[in-house]
Amino acid sequence: MPPPSTAAAAAVSSILLPTPPPALSFHTASLPPIRRSASAASSRLVLARADAAGARGEGAETVFFDGGAHYGDLAANLLLGLTLLWLPLTLAAVSRAFILRYRFTSRRVTVVSGLSGADRTDFPYSSVTSVVVVPRFIGEWGDIIITLRDGTKVDLRSVPRFREVADYCRSMAAAEGSLASQ
Repeated sequence: MPPPSTAAAAAVSSILLPTPPPALSFHTASLPPIRRSASAASSRLVLARADAAGARGEGAETVFFDGGAHYGDLAANLLLGLTLLWLPLTLAAVSRAFILRYRFTSRRVTVVSGLSGADRTDFPYSSVTSVVVVPRFIGEWGDIIITLRDGTKVDLRSVPRFREVADYCRSMAAAEGSLASQ
């Protein structure tokens, strides 16, 4: 067999040599800032101003809770997902963990879902008529069911610190004067 030509050897060696990655540039869009308290870096739960002035929209919007589903819900469902019977509920828990985000501020409740975060639901505390909690897994996390003035029920599943968040939602709705007596 004759030795390979130098042109063929050069073509093969150019294929085998790695090429440098292209230069990437990122352009970030600035979002309007939401003021947080000084302890916001250490905890996801931030105490906010719960007075009527903050509920009416005077002053800056302050975040009370910003987070997703409780990680214990995901872990418990992954363990139970080893059985084929529990597999659909495991898939639901995985989607909740990676897709849902809840935000309770001094003005409104926001639920962001969808892979790109495009599905967003906002409603003010003035439209809340009742807040019901359902504990899950010995009270580590729970569901919050918020009934709006038009009869819509918003179900927030696997909320961490759900009792504190529900109490905050009730106090803000009471400050707005929209909470029905239970």
